Amino acid sequence: MAPLIALIAGFVVARVAGLTGVDAVDGWQPALRVGLALMFVLTGLAHFAGKRRADLVAMVPPRLPRPDLLVAVTGVLELAGAVGLLIPVTAPWAAAGLALLMLAMFPANVSAARRKLTLGGKAVTPLGPRTALQVVFVGAAVAILFGT
Repeated sequence: MAPLIALIAGFVVARVAGLTGVDAVDGWQPALRVGLALMFVLTGLAHFAGKRRADLVAMVPPRLPRPDLLVAVTGVLELAGAVGLLIPVTAPWAAAGLALLMLAMFPANVSAARRKLTLGGKAVTPLGPRTALQVVFVGAAVAILFGT
Protein backbone atom coordinates (compact mmCIF):
# COMPACT_ATOMS: atom_id res chain seq x y z
CA MET A 1 0.00 0.00 0.00
CA ALA A 2 2.90 2.38 0.71
CA PRO A 3 3.99 2.42 -2.96
CA LEU A 4 0.47 3.38 -4.06
CA ILE A 5 0.33 6.13 -1.44
CA ALA A 6 3.73 7.43 -2.60
CA LEU A 7 2.57 7.45 -6.23
CA ILE A 8 -0.65 9.31 -5.46
CA ALA A 9 0.86 11.74 -2.94
CA GLY A 10 3.79 12.57 -5.21
CA PHE A 11 1.44 13.14 -8.13
CA VAL A 12 -0.92 15.38 -6.13
CA VAL A 13 1.86 17.48 -4.59
CA ALA A 14 3.58 17.91 -7.95
CA ARG A 15 0.30 18.73 -9.69
CA VAL A 16 -0.55 21.37 -7.08
CA ALA A 17 2.94 22.81 -7.44
CA GLY A 18 2.45 22.95 -11.20
CA LEU A 19 -0.89 24.68 -10.84
CA THR A 20 0.69 27.28 -8.55
CA GLY A 21 3.39 28.20 -11.03
CA VAL A 22 6.17 25.62 -10.90
CA ASP A 23 6.67 25.18 -14.65
CA ALA A 24 8.70 21.95 -14.39
CA VAL A 25 5.65 20.06 -13.08
CA ASP A 26 2.89 21.99 -14.83
CA GLY A 27 0.84 19.22 -16.42
CA TRP A 28 -0.41 15.77 -15.59
CA GLN A 29 2.53 13.94 -17.16
CA PRO A 30 5.33 15.78 -15.31
CA ALA A 31 3.36 15.35 -12.08
CA LEU A 32 2.91 11.64 -12.80
CA ARG A 33 6.65 11.32 -13.43
CA VAL A 34 7.28 12.81 -9.97
CA GLY A 35 4.77 10.47 -8.32
CA LEU A 36 6.15 7.39 -10.02
CA ALA A 37 9.72 8.45 -9.27
CA LEU A 38 8.85 8.86 -5.59
CA MET A 39 7.29 5.42 -5.59
CA PHE A 40 10.40 3.86 -7.11
CA VAL A 41 12.70 5.65 -4.68
CA LEU A 42 10.64 4.16 -1.85
CA THR A 43 10.60 0.66 -3.31
CA GLY A 44 14.19 0.82 -4.57
CA LEU A 45 15.55 1.76 -1.15
CA ALA A 46 13.66 -1.17 0.37
CA HIS A 47 15.92 -3.48 -1.65
CA PHE A 48 18.82 -2.44 0.59
CA ALA A 49 17.22 -1.92 4.02
CA GLY A 50 17.40 -4.63 6.72
CA LYS A 51 14.12 -6.49 7.31
CA ARG A 52 12.43 -5.35 4.11
CA ARG A 53 15.41 -6.58 2.08
CA ALA A 54 15.13 -10.00 3.71
CA ASP A 55 11.43 -10.07 2.83
CA LEU A 56 12.18 -9.23 -0.81
CA VAL A 57 14.87 -11.93 -0.98
CA ALA A 58 12.33 -14.43 0.40
CA MET A 59 9.87 -13.47 -2.35
CA VAL A 60 12.22 -14.48 -5.17
CA PRO A 61 11.05 -17.78 -6.69
CA PRO A 62 13.21 -20.62 -5.31
CA ARG A 63 14.28 -21.78 -8.78
CA LEU A 64 16.15 -18.53 -9.45
CA PRO A 65 19.81 -18.35 -8.42
CA ARG A 66 21.28 -15.71 -6.09
CA PRO A 67 18.07 -14.06 -4.88
CA ASP A 68 20.15 -11.61 -2.83
CA LEU A 69 21.92 -10.42 -5.98
CA LEU A 70 18.66 -10.24 -7.94
CA VAL A 71 17.13 -8.04 -5.23
CA ALA A 72 20.17 -5.74 -5.23
CA VAL A 73 20.19 -5.43 -9.03
CA THR A 74 16.48 -4.70 -9.23
CA GLY A 75 16.88 -2.12 -6.46
CA VAL A 76 19.59 -0.33 -8.42
CA LEU A 77 17.43 -0.45 -11.56
CA GLU A 78 14.45 1.00 -9.68
CA LEU A 79 16.54 3.86 -8.29
CA ALA A 80 18.14 4.57 -11.68
CA GLY A 81 14.69 4.50 -13.29
CA ALA A 82 13.39 6.98 -10.70
CA VAL A 83 16.16 9.40 -11.61
CA GLY A 84 15.49 8.85 -15.31
CA LEU A 85 11.82 9.71 -14.84
CA LEU A 86 12.75 13.13 -13.51
CA ILE A 87 14.78 14.08 -16.58
CA PRO A 88 12.34 14.93 -19.38
CA VAL A 89 14.53 13.66 -22.21
CA THR A 90 15.11 10.27 -20.54
CA ALA A 91 11.66 9.91 -18.97
CA PRO A 92 10.12 7.83 -21.81
CA TRP A 93 13.06 5.43 -21.79
CA ALA A 94 12.98 5.18 -18.00
CA ALA A 95 9.22 4.58 -18.05
CA ALA A 96 9.59 1.81 -20.65
CA GLY A 97 12.40 0.18 -18.69
CA LEU A 98 10.48 0.37 -15.42
CA ALA A 99 7.34 -1.08 -17.01
CA LEU A 100 9.38 -4.02 -18.30
CA LEU A 101 11.09 -4.39 -14.93
CA MET A 102 7.74 -4.52 -13.14
CA LEU A 103 6.53 -7.18 -15.54
CA ALA A 104 9.74 -9.17 -15.05
CA MET A 105 9.46 -8.96 -11.26
CA PHE A 106 5.76 -9.85 -11.10
CA PRO A 107 6.43 -13.62 -10.97
CA ALA A 108 8.05 -13.02 -7.56
CA ASN A 109 4.73 -11.66 -6.34
CA VAL A 110 2.90 -14.66 -7.79
CA SER A 111 5.39 -17.03 -6.20
CA ALA A 112 5.11 -15.34 -2.81
CA ALA A 113 1.31 -15.45 -2.92
CA ARG A 114 1.25 -19.11 -3.95
CA ARG A 115 3.74 -20.04 -1.24
CA LYS A 116 1.64 -18.01 1.26
CA LEU A 117 4.69 -16.22 2.58
CA THR A 118 4.51 -14.16 5.73
CA LEU A 119 6.62 -11.03 5.43
CA GLY A 120 7.20 -8.66 8.30
CA GLY A 121 4.68 -10.59 10.37
CA LYS A 122 1.93 -10.17 7.75
CA ALA A 123 0.75 -12.38 4.92
CA VAL A 124 1.77 -11.11 1.48
CA THR A 125 -0.86 -9.21 -0.44
CA PRO A 126 -3.18 -11.74 -2.11
CA LEU A 127 -2.70 -12.17 -5.82
CA GLY A 128 -5.89 -10.39 -6.92
CA PRO A 129 -5.18 -7.06 -5.19
CA ARG A 130 -1.48 -7.37 -6.00
CA THR A 131 -2.30 -7.80 -9.69
CA ALA A 132 -4.59 -4.76 -9.60
CA LEU A 133 -1.80 -2.67 -8.06
CA GLN A 134 0.65 -3.85 -10.71
CA VAL A 135 -1.80 -2.83 -13.43
CA VAL A 136 -1.95 0.67 -11.90
CA PHE A 137 1.84 0.93 -11.63
CA VAL A 138 2.54 -0.40 -15.12
CA GLY A 139 -0.27 1.78 -16.44
CA ALA A 140 1.36 4.86 -14.92
CA ALA A 141 4.66 3.99 -16.61
CA VAL A 142 2.93 3.39 -19.94
CA ALA A 143 1.06 6.70 -19.59
CA ILE A 144 4.43 8.43 -19.21
CA LEU A 145 5.85 6.52 -22.17
CA PHE A 146 3.01 7.36 -24.53
CA GLY A 147 1.61 10.54 -22.93
CA THR A 148 1.81 13.94 -24.56
